[in-house]
Amino acid sequence: MEGLNGADVGFVIFAASLIMFMIPGLALFYGGMVKSKNVLSSTLHSYMALAVISLQWILVGYSLAFGPDWNGLIGGLNWAFLKDVGMSVNPDYAATIPHLLFVVFQMMFAVITAAVISGAFAERMRFPAFLLFLVLWSTFVYDPVAHWIWGAGGWLKQLGVLDFAGGFVVEISSGIAGLVAAIVIGKRRRTRPDPHHIPMAILGGGILWFGWFGFNAGSALAANGIAVNAFLTTNTAAAAGAISFVTMEWIINKKPTALGTVSGAIAGLVSITGGAGYVTPGSSLIIGLVGGLLSFLAISRLKPKFGYDDALDAFGCHGVAGIWGALATAVFASIKVNPAGADGLLYGNVELFRNHLIAIGAIVVYTAVMTFVILKAISLVTTLRTKKEEETEGLDISLHGESAYNALN
Repeated sequence: MEGLNGADVGFVIFAASLIMFMIPGLALFYGGMVKSKNVLSSTLHSYMALAVISLQWILVGYSLAFGPDWNGLIGGLNWAFLKDVGMSVNPDYAATIPHLLFVVFQMMFAVITAAVISGAFAERMRFPAFLLFLVLWSTFVYDPVAHWIWGAGGWLKQLGVLDFAGGFVVEISSGIAGLVAAIVIGKRRRTRPDPHHIPMAILGGGILWFGWFGFNAGSALAANGIAVNAFLTTNTAAAAGAISFVTMEWIINKKPTALGTVSGAIAGLVSITGGAGYVTPGSSLIIGLVGGLLSFLAISRLKPKFGYDDALDAFGCHGVAGIWGALATAVFASIKVNPAGADGLLYGNVELFRNHLIAIGAIVVYTAVMTFVILKAISLVTTLRTKKEEETEGLDISLHGESAYNALN
């Protein structure tokens, strides 16, 4: 077909597959960090996000996020049920791959965003409420925010905001939503960190690191030099985040931990997501180092100080590092890396930094307010929080009738 490039098609298919592989990675990462009686409940959140959002995306999600613009705020329903979306290219989004492949690639972003939020309220949300939350939050928060940043005509895109692979759309929105959900639903009855299977969590973290190359390099939407740059900046920031996080642990707690190392890598990955295709490898080193440091401080200092129970640190990692990454992109972005981007504050462009501040403020406020409204609306239909006896018994048995570990077998 006219305009299609076989190498780009194969590259983006592989990148989308890598992002999908992040779902079982996240399930293992989160599952290893909860109590043994809640591991199945936690992992199921990730897999249900994949199932539910895959359908929501085809029905209305893609059209709301990327459909024909309506006042810069939302896409129309012209492409609902993927009507008129086929194998021809859509030059507004990708000039060398089928429109339908762009749909698949972006679907995986929507899935992982919803799954990340579940870490904030792990071990205490009822399953029916979670299913409702998936549909409502993706429809009324993720899809509009994605349109603002990435949709043709989106108001933040028109403002010149740069988000290569989801620093705003995925990381900030999921982190803020997680914080609000953790506060609204309330603390677990036992909030002391109690990871039941650290090797599982470490394996999950490694899979996330691997899958993130699809997330970031794939966002070039072509097998080109920008994808190569995004691959290298992604790995560099992850390594730097791991080093800074575990170094802070070592200095303050006198012990470097395996889980801390992996958590730092995730923080570095989050930090570079928005700027992977716009900044140099040298800049990504700084971005990752600071991202790991800030996430460590958010998890070890900010959370205890304010007393919110962000169970698996969705806000401490994704929210905090995501906001830093959005600011860092506005500082370090260079048109020498990507002519389609812009120069950042480091090169004298104050306007880009100002626009990123506007975008951060708008997305934080909108996400926080809408997440609160959605949770309150769900509470009118079904109970948000598990009962005390359900939490004591464990959500695997009380909600799903299963046990992850059976000593008799």
